Amino acid sequence: MTASSEKPDASLDYLIEPGGRLTGQLRVPGDKSISHRSVMLGALARGQTRVSGLLEGEDVLATLAAFRAMGVQVEGPRDGRLVIHGAGLHGLRPPAVALDMGNSGTAMRLMAGILSGQAFDSVLTGDESLCNRPMGRVAEPLSAMGAHIETAAGGKPPLRIRGGQQLRGIDYHLPVPSAQGKSALLLAGLYADGVTRVSEPAPTRDHTERMLQGFGYAVEVDGGTISLRGGGVLTASAIDVPADISSAAFFLVGAAMTPGSDLVLEHVGVNPTRTGVLNILRAMGATIEVVNERTIGGEPVADLRVTGSRLRGITIAQDQVPLAIDEFPALFIAAACAEGQTRLAGAGELRVKESDRIAVMAEGLKRLGVAAHETPDGIIIQGGSLAASRDGVEVASHGDHRVAMAFAMAALRAGGSIRVRDCRNVATSFPGFVALARRAGLSIRTAGPD
Repeated sequence: MTASSEKPDASLDYLIEPGGRLTGQLRVPGDKSISHRSVMLGALARGQTRVSGLLEGEDVLATLAAFRAMGVQVEGPRDGRLVIHGAGLHGLRPPAVALDMGNSGTAMRLMAGILSGQAFDSVLTGDESLCNRPMGRVAEPLSAMGAHIETAAGGKPPLRIRGGQQLRGIDYHLPVPSAQGKSALLLAGLYADGVTRVSEPAPTRDHTERMLQGFGYAVEVDGGTISLRGGGVLTASAIDVPADISSAAFFLVGAAMTPGSDLVLEHVGVNPTRTGVLNILRAMGATIEVVNERTIGGEPVADLRVTGSRLRGITIAQDQVPLAIDEFPALFIAAACAEGQTRLAGAGELRVKESDRIAVMAEGLKRLGVAAHETPDGIIIQGGSLAASRDGVEVASHGDHRVAMAFAMAALRAGGSIRVRDCRNVATSFPGFVALARRAGLSIRTAGPD
């Protein structure tokens, strides 16, 4: 049974035959982080915002549906193109139902910031996975700004946000690097009296700051401190969303670890707050060329050429952890195929993603014959080879899209076939993954449950 014939709520597995190499030229879907923010800021701006390259994955479509439920008129999406008729900062209308963010922690946390400044009550909910993820990192500082947010037990969704609160700007020091926490506070700061100032202990992705400036809003960046004054106006803009480096990461890893691979990934966003995956792979010995560099809509973009290399295990530098937090499932596969030991620490956030990515990846790697030892905030992987048997190995993705795609790439270096269970959620971030991977040279197909 193929993906196209699956029922929406049915399970979906990947079946990947061993071997092969990745070659050719590809453009992966648009950046999810930038796609979310283009919808949000376009909806809050005055005028028409035109977006191209939008990721039409389930997560972004959930954000789009939320703003439609609040009265924002949107044309599209069609082939990644969207026209948003902005309602202005104070033009949203009360939604008749709870706003379902699907599987997206980014959408829920950023929306919490926006909705804290509205005159009406609202509820943010999501699927089972999202409703088990902690939201205290945004609920607590937003409450300090004057927001009224109620969570379920343990600080988890749904979030019930009472409207009509007067927000005030605060100085807030993020306890851990978090682009989502930073962005939620900055978006709430648009509605606050005075200045909202957020300091981060290490650099995190800065798409929100860049896009606010692109919409004409004054944002000050002073080292690790970002500040803005409430009461301004967002003015409609044109946005060309670059290809997502988090999606490109699976192909970067697959090509880098596979002899004979020679792959070009086109129009990839290379924002310096997102290039940890490039830095880590290069430290492992990967050959990656950055060519045709340019700036589009305030975001740096380039083509990436990666060729098969002999990778070696490393101790991952602490300053790279927040710059590659979403790419670690793929990087763990690179580590499993590298010579020697790879160590990661300071990445406890991986335990509260769509799955506990440290535990889930360690479990799957062990099934592939790799020595993987969990630590509280990281992992130690003894690389060398993947010992999948000729009879094949089954690996559980636990419904985590990045885990599913990472183990699909593992088959390039495995001794037998790999079946990855429960891959339906790949559509949240990478629609068309199977077709694109097959075009690049991966022997992959989809199947329904046994």
